[in-house]
This record gives sequence, C-alpha cells and structure tokens, in this order.
Amino acid sequence: MILRDYSILFAVIMIIVMMVIPLPTWMLDILIIINISLALTILLVAMNTNEPLQFSIFPALLLLTTLFRLGLNVSTTRAILTGADAGTVIQTFGEFVVGGSVIVGFLVFLILVIIQFIVITKGSERVAEVAARFTLDAMPGKQMSIDADLNAGLINEQQARERREKIEKEADFYGAMDGAAKFVKGDAIAAIVITIINILGGLLIGMMVMGMPLNEAASTYTLLSIGDGLVSQIPALLLSTATGIVVTRVASDGNLSLDISRQVFAYPKLLYVVGGTIALLGILTPINPFLTLSIAGFISFGGFKMEQALKEQQEQQDVQEEEQALEEVKGPESVLPLLEVDPIEFEFGYSLIPLADANQGGDLLDRVVMIRRQCALELGMIVPVIRIRDNIQLKPNEYVIKIRGNRVAQGELLLDHYLAMSPGVEDESIEGIETVEPAFGLPALWITEEMKERAEMAGYTVVDPPSVVSTHLTEVIKRHAHELLGRQEVKTLLDHVKESAPAVVEELIPDLLTVGDVQKILRNLLQERVSIRNLPLILESLADHASHTKDPDLLTEYVRQSLARQITHQYAGDNGSLKVITAGASLEKRIADAIQQTEQGPYLALDPETTQQIYQAVLEEVKRVQQVGVEPVLLTSPMIRMHLRRLLARYLPDLPVLSYNELDADIEVQSVGVVNV
Repeated sequence: MILRDYSILFAVIMIIVMMVIPLPTWMLDILIIINISLALTILLVAMNTNEPLQFSIFPALLLLTTLFRLGLNVSTTRAILTGADAGTVIQTFGEFVVGGSVIVGFLVFLILVIIQFIVITKGSERVAEVAARFTLDAMPGKQMSIDADLNAGLINEQQARERREKIEKEADFYGAMDGAAKFVKGDAIAAIVITIINILGGLLIGMMVMGMPLNEAASTYTLLSIGDGLVSQIPALLLSTATGIVVTRVASDGNLSLDISRQVFAYPKLLYVVGGTIALLGILTPINPFLTLSIAGFISFGGFKMEQALKEQQEQQDVQEEEQALEEVKGPESVLPLLEVDPIEFEFGYSLIPLADANQGGDLLDRVVMIRRQCALELGMIVPVIRIRDNIQLKPNEYVIKIRGNRVAQGELLLDHYLAMSPGVEDESIEGIETVEPAFGLPALWITEEMKERAEMAGYTVVDPPSVVSTHLTEVIKRHAHELLGRQEVKTLLDHVKESAPAVVEELIPDLLTVGDVQKILRNLLQERVSIRNLPLILESLADHASHTKDPDLLTEYVRQSLARQITHQYAGDNGSLKVITAGASLEKRIADAIQQTEQGPYLALDPETTQQIYQAVLEEVKRVQQVGVEPVLLTSPMIRMHLRRLLARYLPDLPVLSYNELDADIEVQSVGVVNV
C-alpha cells in the first residue's frame, strides 16, 4: 500500500533526474518501450470507458506522460549529440522509415508530425475548449432540473446529491481537459524543434568535433534524429488520439467499439447501396473489376447477415416484452403503484401553468425548496417532497392542496393581478375584484398593475400571485404538520440525533418508549405549532418521565414544560411581555370536575350545553381582546390545559392554550381578560 502511494512520486522524481543525468543506451531502450506501452494502454482505456468521468484522472495522467516523454527526448538528444548512438530502438525505427533515402524518411516523419499537430491535437484542443464552456454554461440549468425532479418526487435527496456531485465533477473534468489539451499541443511543437536541433546540431558536431564527412554526418544524425522523433511521436499520436476520444465521448451503455458497431451498422440495408456503388465504380471506370466486385460482394453479404441478425434480435425482444407485459398484468405488483398516496400534492388549473414553468418565468419550484427549508427551521421536521402537477378537472385559475390524498385547502389566482389587503381602513379609490386571502381568510382585492402603486401608497399590503401561493402552502403545511409526521420520518429524526447524542436515544428507545410512542408525542406538539427542532431536549425530558408513565398525552405535557422558554417566547411580544386571558376559577372547576379517569387514560366528559357555554365565553373574551389589537393566549392550570385545548381546538384552532408551568420566569405576563362560566 505504501509502495503504491509513493510510486508516482518516485516516478516524477526519476523523470527530473533523467533530464540531468546521462542514461546508458540499454536503459533508454527500456524506457522507450515503456513509453509506447503506456500510451497504447491509455488509448485502449479511453476507448473502453462508457463516459468521460470514468477516466477522470486522464488530464493529470496526460501531464505526467508528456513530462515523461519530454524527459526521454532530453536523454536521447544527449545520447545522439554526444556519441551518435541512442540505442537499438531508435536505430531500428530510423532505418525502418528512412530505408534507402534520408529525404523520404524525413518527409514521412514530417507528415506524421503534421497529422498529429494540425489534425488531431488542434481538433482535440478545440473540442475540449468548447466542451468546458458548454458544461459551465449548462450547470445552472442542470441544477434547476435536479431541484425540479426532487420537488416533483421523481428522485430522493440522496439521488439529487449524487447528481449534483456528478455535475460538479463534469465541470472540473472538462475544465482540466481544456488545459491538458495545451500540453499535447506544446508537446507536438517541442518534438519538431527537438528534431531540427538534433539534425543541425548533429551535422555540426559530426563534422567539426568527430571529423565526419558531410554525407556521413548527414546520414548518421538524420537517421538517429528521425528514429528519435518517431519513438517520441508515436506515443504522442496515441495520446492525442486518446484525448480526442475522451473529449468527444458522450455517456453510453457500452464502450467505443460497441457504440460504433451498434450505430454505424444499425441500418444494414444501406450496405446494399454501398456495395452497389462500389460495383458500379468497377464497371464504369478503369479500376480493376475483380477488386471492386469482390469488395462489393463482401459488403452486401455483410449487410444481409446483419439484417438477419437484427430480425432475430427484434423477434426475441418482442417475445420478451410480451411475456413481461403478461406477467405484469397478471401479477399483483401491477396495481401496487396505484395504491401509493403522496404526502403533499399541489394541483392547479391550466391557466396557472406559468407558475411552475421555468421557461415562462415561473419560480414555484424554487419557492417550494425555500418553503421546505423554512418549515425545517421553524417546525424541526423534514417536510416530504411536494408533488406539483396540473389538473384539467380544476377551473383554469383554481388550485388545491392535498394532504395524504385529501383536499385540505384551495384558492384561485389571477396571474395578471396583484392581491391587495386593506390595513383596516378601506380606501374607496382602490378598485379591484373582491376576494378572500386564502392563507388567513382576510378580505382582499385583486387589483391591476396600474392600481398597485396607488394601493401601496394607501397602506395596502400588495403581493404577487406566486407569493400568495407560497404563503398559503406554508400555512397549510404548518397547520397539518402533525399529519405528515409518520413513523419513518420520526425514525429518520432519531437516527440524526443519534449521531450527536447517542446516549439519550439508546436509553429511551426501545427500553422506555417505542418509535410509535415518540411519534404520538411529537405529533401532539406539532398540532399546537410547537417546534420539535430541539429534539435532544425533548428526548431528555421523555427519558426522565417515561419510567413513570407511558401516557403520550401526559408525556406531552412534561415535554411542553421542558420547552417553557421556547413556547413562551414564541407568543411573547417584542417588548418581552405576554398578553394572556386567564381561565377563571369557575371554568377551572367545571373542566376539572368533568375529567374522567379510565384504563385508556383521562378524557373530558361534558354535556353539549356546558361545552357551548364554555366556547361562547372564550370566544367573546377573545374577540374583545382582539378588537384592541392584541392576539391573546389562554392561560390555565397544568391539570386542565390539555383537555381545554382539545375542547376548543375545533372552534378556535389558532388560539394558543398554555399552562402556568410553561411560562418563562423572565417574561412579564399581563392579564387582559378572565373567562368565567
């Protein structure tokens, strides 16, 4: 393991040393063969990858191989100029290409350099540059697409995270390839310069130092220089080709060979046309007919065999699809997807499609992401993915919100209008379509854009349709948060707490309470808009009291007392005072006397007449206090708080009911009324 970690470091150091210290010719032979083998390996790997990111190390590898090749060039140049001997590999390559003519050999070498530099290297550099630019430009759109799929429920959080990481890696990869292509271009230029230096320098050294005749010096050093250039340019050509393959490759299910054979020969009938054209070429031109007809026959026969193979493959595929469809129809799994119910659904009429269509300027998907984050901060729970879709059965401007498949809220929007809510004093000059603000039920007007500025100057609160929907959706989620918290969601929250506070979770579950018991308690808290974000403190309180009682309602009261500071500050004003309506002694006595204890736990047994009297007394007192601009809190004793809250929940769902034990000592409590029955 250690040897593998340090092998690359050692190799880079040896490349630097190779540029300074002369190497024997036998070692140069070994390094040249290694260089060719390494380049061929990289080319084959590039051809067998399904997508570029599978070879993400390629830019760095390209730099290292270029450095290695340049180091070899320096060593071979030193050997050629000092002793007119660079080893058997270079000698063999030079003799094989040069043959009997130095000029022909030099021209062949020059053609190879031109092919690499102008065609392959230049093209790869351009493709890498364009790919890097397009990848960076496409990043915002891809991120929005991922967010849209996440909000629509097509993918989960883990899949979204993996896709985002892949996009970031693609941007980094193509940016690195854009720079790495410059190494290949520079290497091609360096090869030309080094070859010219070897030839000219060899002529001077051969004639002036070694006393060779001009013909002998030219023949010797040209042969060695061309051989050196070839052993350098062949690996460079392979790496340039690998670079072009990587930057032009798109994601697929197979390697390059499979893609070429699958796509190029996907239309066998076209091979008949090719075969006929080649046959006509031999008949109508002086080209040897035997040659052209043989090739044409081979191509046509290949097209016939491929057409037969495609037919068999299609028949097998059709049979498999029929069998699979039959199994799906017969199997119970075919109806299972129909049984799934989305936790939250937002459906809208066709006129509201621009709200969710990013191409038309709609930002509803982005707003949904912010709503989920806001609810996570305020409620302390993970809001499930919100399914957003259009519904042609709705009115064009209508939308509905569903919880667990049931409609819980609805509203209508006018996209070309603004919703204006009065500050309390109506202004007759503000004209619009009368309506009701959907989130809080306040009277409002749909006004035109021309009326917007006048309404704002008159003190009206003016909001655009997307903000109306966002506010309504947020309030619905808060109001029904307890319905969205299932056992699986509670298990996820507990696992998250277990990472930072494992002791309290291990003590509480499963020895004292089950996940279902914790779920009931957390749902009780959310039902009264109490945030469960401070889950460690909630679990600490449950661990303290769960050994004495398993009643979820009673444990909820203990938890509320532990969260006294949080609950009190939630309803206290900016000046640190809490305006309360106090439950009088007569009301306290009536509720306490009506509490019945059973094996299933305590419950409130009141006759309908008494229930109506309590509701009317509380409602009158609340309205009286609200008329002076105060949103009150009903304050009771701890013993009856839970029962009184449940009694009033149906009639006054937004009225907070607190007990004396839930008051923070630092908060000033001001009584603004008393309820007696």
